[in-house]
Amino acid sequence: MVDKSELLHVPVFVDLPDDQIAWFLSQSQELHLQPGDVFFRQGDPSDAMFVFLEGEIQNRGELHGETVSLSPKPGDVTGVLPFSRMTKNTFTGRAIRESRLLRFPAAQFPELVQKMPELAKRLVGLMSDRIREVTRMEQQRDRLAGLGKLSAGLAHELNNPASAAKRATSQLRELLKRIRDASHDLGRRDLAPAQKAEIEKLEALFTQPAEPPADTLTISDLEDQIDSLLRSHGQSDLWQLAADLARKNVKPEALESLFSILDADTARAALVRIAASVEVAGLLNEIESSTARISDLVRAIKEYTYMDQAPVQNVDIVKSLETTLTILNHKLKRGVVVQRDYPKVALLINSFGSELNQIWTNIIDNAIDAMGGKGELRIRAYCEDPCVVVEIGDNGPGISPEVKAHIFEPFFTTKGVGEGTGLGLDTVQRIVKKHRGSIQVSSKPGDTRFQIYLPLAQAPA
Repeated sequence: MVDKSELLHVPVFVDLPDDQIAWFLSQSQELHLQPGDVFFRQGDPSDAMFVFLEGEIQNRGELHGETVSLSPKPGDVTGVLPFSRMTKNTFTGRAIRESRLLRFPAAQFPELVQKMPELAKRLVGLMSDRIREVTRMEQQRDRLAGLGKLSAGLAHELNNPASAAKRATSQLRELLKRIRDASHDLGRRDLAPAQKAEIEKLEALFTQPAEPPADTLTISDLEDQIDSLLRSHGQSDLWQLAADLARKNVKPEALESLFSILDADTARAALVRIAASVEVAGLLNEIESSTARISDLVRAIKEYTYMDQAPVQNVDIVKSLETTLTILNHKLKRGVVVQRDYPKVALLINSFGSELNQIWTNIIDNAIDAMGGKGELRIRAYCEDPCVVVEIGDNGPGISPEVKAHIFEPFFTTKGVGEGTGLGLDTVQRIVKKHRGSIQVSSKPGDTRFQIYLPLAQAPA
């Protein structure tokens, strides 16, 4: 039997009158639980509030596709609370070891509000705290989910150029060996200065920055012509060399001078060295391009997160949008065409820069998903004094009026379980309001537009 003094040690009951405590106990049922006993189950009607007195219990359940586990302490109140709109239990409550609880039926909540108004007030505060905590958990989960998606995409984007650079360096080792062997071969021959000059001239000519690559048919024809030239001079086993030179757009007539001033064996050694040098030049260009891409991505990541920068500063809207597009490139390149309409002058916003990027990321990511990864993404920025307006649109199927009415509500989502938390646009709206701005949305099939109004930091020059 629960004593009144025991209940007065529970925080929400502290200092309540004895007659109110006595009434509460008269309406409650004391539960003695053994390890493993369930006192409420996920999915069942929410029909009771529980006051945890002693022992150890655990509330566990699925929340937006993830398993969540909570461990109330003795003195905590769990289950449904007065004025709550919860109709079904979101968790399963289970005893971990021997425990005692008081069960107060939800049907008595109206009378509780009348007889114990101070307790009702405290329970409303407790419900508000619970809502804030759940929202905080969901926001954290949403941030982690977003970070996970971005990390996966960036890992892929970084892996491609890194793999290309690694592959090129491996091929360089073999090519450098070929150049060394061919150079030794040429060094053993008594070459006249004019012959050496011709070899060096051709080598320099063929290792110049390449023209745009020709089409496959043109390269194939060129390879046949070079192979025929080599065969006509007794070099019938250099078909691979012919293919390498053709890919670099080397013309057969440029090779004729070698055979006119060199004997067949010397010309062969010169061709091997020239072809290897051409390949080395191409691989060096590939390494330079790959490492530049990695550098660009790292710079974009730093700009996106505003690493090593002041948290609040004047942010160039166009630069912020372009940084976000770079970060999301792994999703855009699958079939999204980006149409840009930017002003010629810089539009500056005094902003928490990394939060501003969250706005663009959430809206652009939603647009890509709405289009199924393929379509037209339209981004426009312009000045509408005293605001900067950023318009992000897509040609997806649109948002129905029924859905549109709820898109900014916390936890509202049209995505499947585990695919979205329903906090993306809620986060967008909170950040926009934090920057003293506003957001509007219009939608019809083939034309959905989000317009974000943010105060200018200064008038454009």
